[in-house]
Amino acid sequence: VALKRMLNFNVPHVKNSTGEPVWKVLIYDRFGQDIISPLLSVKELRDMGITLHLLLHSDRDAIPDVPAIYFVMPTEENIDRMCQDLRNQLYESYYLNFISAISRSKLEDIANAAIGANAVTQVAKVFDQYLNFITLEDDMFVLCNQNKELVSYRAINRPDITDTEMETIMDTIVDSLFCFFVTLGAIPIIRCPRGTAAEMVAVKLDKKLRENLRDARNSLFTGDTLGAGQFSFQRPLLVLVDRNIDLATPLHHTWTYQALVHDVLDFHLNRVNLEESTGMESSPAGARPKKKLKKSYDLTASDKFWQKHKGSPFPEVAESVQQELESYRAQEDEVKRLKSIMGIEGEDEGAISMLSDNTAKLTSAVSSLPELLEKKRLIDLHTNVATAVLEHIKSRKLDVYFEYEEKIMSKSTLDKSLLDVISDPDAGTPEDKMRLFLIYYISSAQAPSETDLEQYKKALTDAGCNLAPLSYIKQWKAFTKMASAPTSYGNTTAKPLGLFSLVMNTGSQFVMEGVKNLVLKQQNLPVTRILDNLMEMKSNPETDDYRYFDPKMLRGSDSSVPRNKNPFQEAIVFVVGGGNYIEYQNLIDYIKGKQGKHVLYGCSELFNATQFIKQVGTSAVF
Repeated sequence: VALKRMLNFNVPHVKNSTGEPVWKVLIYDRFGQDIISPLLSVKELRDMGITLHLLLHSDRDAIPDVPAIYFVMPTEENIDRMCQDLRNQLYESYYLNFISAISRSKLEDIANAAIGANAVTQVAKVFDQYLNFITLEDDMFVLCNQNKELVSYRAINRPDITDTEMETIMDTIVDSLFCFFVTLGAIPIIRCPRGTAAEMVAVKLDKKLRENLRDARNSLFTGDTLGAGQFSFQRPLLVLVDRNIDLATPLHHTWTYQALVHDVLDFHLNRVNLEESTGMESSPAGARPKKKLKKSYDLTASDKFWQKHKGSPFPEVAESVQQELESYRAQEDEVKRLKSIMGIEGEDEGAISMLSDNTAKLTSAVSSLPELLEKKRLIDLHTNVATAVLEHIKSRKLDVYFEYEEKIMSKSTLDKSLLDVISDPDAGTPEDKMRLFLIYYISSAQAPSETDLEQYKKALTDAGCNLAPLSYIKQWKAFTKMASAPTSYGNTTAKPLGLFSLVMNTGSQFVMEGVKNLVLKQQNLPVTRILDNLMEMKSNPETDDYRYFDPKMLRGSDSSVPRNKNPFQEAIVFVVGGGNYIEYQNLIDYIKGKQGKHVLYGCSELFNATQFIKQVGTSAVF
């Protein structure tokens, strides 16, 4: 909503207004691009009158008779370039929107350039948009993408980090969270664990919200904010947690569709990139191997199949794709059949619509063609994506890993020794084995003895694993052991359901032999459990000493005692140090069971296990 308002020259966007939109160009930097691209498609931009969208630092031609909307970060180089645009008189008028608040001195630089270029009248508006965060789903956001290594898990947990560096990281995170709440139009009540990076974020965010509220004339939380209608009268709860409370989940192999796509494919800002092999035709000896085609697909809110199944276990997804395909084929045959009965196979649609009303049946078939074609596009898309995922599951035995890790995390009995899995040459990549071992190491109440550890290390090394992540996890475990008991992951396990009924039919697109049909039982991960305690006001040793901040209170206090004893209706969980789709899905599943409650998930960056292992492997102190 905020973006559409901005693209409409900062006037609320009315859906059904007649007449053409005002044609305009949109100029953004990489930050702006990342914020807009998951939310608005090129078509939607066009519908809003954006004819051209260009990067600020590309070579742009002058288009003297159109207005230009800028959406950029207020950095030195961006501002220099904007001043240059003014001097070169590129556009008719300039609407300058800053993603994050611009400083007074930089604003003066622009003013001076405008005076110098004699363009003061053309700078129509200058806005601070407070949109410095990326929304990936209606209930999920991530802070930044461009320089995410600056706020990464590794950056926060580096052993040699200086205080000033830490301050900078915290300020970056707080700036984005502040933008998030300005956009929501709500002042949260903040809870966080003591002695973590999350606490530093909480203290700074509380201070920033407080200062903004005190300055009544310029407060961003009064009057016609967008979010005024979004939330009920109750204020939302913001739970800040630190990644270090649970390092097992980011390494966990997963079984739900969206999390699997993120784990095994290249999935980034809602777009998945696939390499498609062009079939196995035998090429003549000595011929160059065929080039792999790269295709990318957007998995968006308008994709109904994705919305319905992104949280489903993979076997269910395969089955649903198959069903969709069959129902589509039935409809397709129906259209062909009707056309042929009337002897108009070759005729164009226009001719069909002229026939009298005994053809109402056919007309409805024809009018549903665009819908059918869209359905076909989605079926093809998910067939390709699911097939790519399935190849990984089968070649790496991911179902075995998932089931085994679930057992470890829920302390059930293991049917096969960990050493066997690690040394099985057919099961998984070296990284899969490392992830499994780290989860075992993190979850075990008693660390394995030195002799056992040496044995595991040897097996891991023989399997080709890089042991760097282990030394970091070892230090981390020694450190947290003093701080708290190991996290428990509930005591439920995935149950195999026997083989697939539908998918086992020979006509299916997906060959699922040998893949276990595992169903998930809802079990709360640590982050979800913490949210449950705080949202429902349950007393629990895990969360009882969480700090409590209310930026609306006149004085801050160092208390853990909530003023408000009522359960919350809305909550935002934010993970400092990075999050993943497994946790997101777990929260969504949890809240489904709570009527009328909402939860949003945010994190400083979104990583999959591969990216996380890299960070952990490079944070170790040797």
